[in-house]
Amino acid sequence: MGCQMGIFACSRALRALVFACGVVWVASAAPAGAATLLSPGPAVLIKKSAEPFGLATTILGEGGLRDKWLGVQRRLEDEMVQLALCDGDREGCASLAALKFLAIVDDARARDGRARLGEVNRAINLAVKATSDLAQYRQTDFWASPLMTFASGAGDCEDYAIAKLVALRLAGIPNEDLRIVVLHDTVHGEDHAVASTRLDGRWLMLDNRRMAMVEDSDVRNYRPTFVIDQSNVMRYAEPSLLAYAALRLPAQAD
Repeated sequence: MGCQMGIFACSRALRALVFACGVVWVASAAPAGAATLLSPGPAVLIKKSAEPFGLATTILGEGGLRDKWLGVQRRLEDEMVQLALCDGDREGCASLAALKFLAIVDDARARDGRARLGEVNRAINLAVKATSDLAQYRQTDFWASPLMTFASGAGDCEDYAIAKLVALRLAGIPNEDLRIVVLHDTVHGEDHAVASTRLDGRWLMLDNRRMAMVEDSDVRNYRPTFVIDQSNVMRYAEPSLLAYAALRLPAQAD
């Protein structure tokens, strides 16, 4: 499919270095011996955050990504009203897209925990056909709201992610446990967006490319670049390789 987003500028030199060193997405079960290669200095420069992947972030006050998210939020204000009206009166609802979307929310509401998240991930993956923005909107990077996506039955990665975020919210997941994460595919050189939700203190990735949900600590060959919550668009910090590796290692007792 490919989900290229030209607005994300990354350092090619750092990207190549990270990939060549083979430490991109080191699993949480990294060899304990790796700790002997680290001096304590760099590891304490970047504190582990509560965001997916545990990396520090900075809030973006401007930029193309922030503008796109604000545009989505404006459309969502109208769509949430329409969804609420249709939710209260299914027979009188004139929007087929809203009814399809609410059917997924209904199935999710009937489940708990991981099963609720998995229901939304699988159902939206199956309901939407992977299609590029250029083919559908004649634009290289258009972020659609859920009812736009369900009306056409097609979308690309960020459209899946936005629809999942809203469906999970309507199914009862708190806003503080919902994110959209933008990742850079270090193998194919593309940017990719996924929904992410926190369950029992762990962040799960809801990806349109797979039915199974994966924890952030188990993601391979992707580097997180941006994360979006209800209020902010944030850029992930780019720590030194040693500091990043330290964040992935289990905490050591004093």
